[in-house]
Amino acid sequence: MVESKIYIGLNDLSTNTQLFENEKYIRVLRNVCYSYKVPFSFQVQEGGYIYESGEYARETSLVLTLIDVDRAVVEDIAKDLCAFFHQESVLVTENRLQAHFVREALDRGGETL
Repeated sequence: MVESKIYIGLNDLSTNTQLFENEKYIRVLRNVCYSYKVPFSFQVQEGGYIYESGEYARETSLVLTLIDVDRAVVEDIAKDLCAFFHQESVLVTENRLQAHFVREALDRGGETL
């Protein structure tokens, strides 16, 4: 399996500030994933980086995790998010995973959760 992650900063390319609340960006992210019909998870994180000008920036980012999604689809999603979030670029990482599913059910006298 391949795990792909897309890191999308929320600071606007033109203003270097976050223009909307996190929830608005999250709704866009969800809608993009729904439209591509891919299994996904995401997290909100904060970090810092250095602009080409040398200025240090702190920024909230979304990290989208996709497991076993075709590379071309990952690239298309990354391009869409880059455009929708008005970014210069987004970071895509890929890692090979050894993964498996674990299944177990509790016996609740015929009742399951």
